[in-house]
Amino acid sequence: MAKVSAKKKVQFWGTGRRKKSIARVRIIPGGNGTITINGRDIDQYFGLDTMKYIVRQPLNATDTISKYDVVVNVSGGGYTGQAGAIRHGLSRALVLAGEDKAILKKSGFLTRDPRMKERKKYGLKKARKAPQFSKR
Repeated sequence: MAKVSAKKKVQFWGTGRRKKSIARVRIIPGGNGTITINGRDIDQYFGLDTMKYIVRQPLNATDTISKYDVVVNVSGGGYTGQAGAIRHGLSRALVLAGEDKAILKKSGFLTRDPRMKERKKYGLKKARKAPQFSKR
């Protein structure tokens, strides 16, 4: 009986967050540049070109658009938050893969965006919107 040795694929992981979204990004070296998000192609997942542009920004900055295959699991939030989370996770994975950290840091892709939705306060309609004031 012949022993079959499966060669383990090298892959790099990065976790990205933005607003309420969390993205687990996996990059596989030696790919042809396909980006898969939640089992769907990037063109099917994001309708807006701006969201696709945001996701591809780290790859364009490091000139590695066709060097890696990108597989993403993302959950929570809306499309804008998810695109930002994917960009953050992809940047972290590229640093682990040995790409130039200085370019990504200077572009601001490695910094987690701390802006979150402000909580609603009692006596107000939303976080800051107050009910209409009537003098008489």
